[in-house]
Amino acid sequence: VQLVESGGGLVQPGGSLRLSCVGSGFRFSHFHMSWYRQAPGKEREWVASIMSVGNVRKHADSVQGRFTISRDNAKNTVYLQMNSLKLEDTAVYYCKAHLQDAEAWGQGTQVIVSS
Repeated sequence: VQLVESGGGLVQPGGSLRLSCVGSGFRFSHFHMSWYRQAPGKEREWVASIMSVGNVRKHADSVQGRFTISRDNAKNTVYLQMNSLKLEDTAVYYCKAHLQDAEAWGQGTQVIVSS
């Protein structure tokens, strides 16, 4: 099982980034997918989730209206479109695949929002 994130980088406040997470070694379409983030000195926090069926999505209040999670099962990929980025969005972003008691994490991708 492997999850590989990409798309992080340095962006100015108000800018946009799209993170990608490609999964392999498991039946991607069967798993719920989530994004988490961990800012320096803080605990890891949940950002968004998308279910395996029904395209049901949820976003944390802190990113609601600015971030959008989506998935392309044909490409085994989950995305996080991040718009109107703020300084406080600076963090390492991780994707997670989960189904019942099974879960797997990626290695993370760094997002820095700075002027």
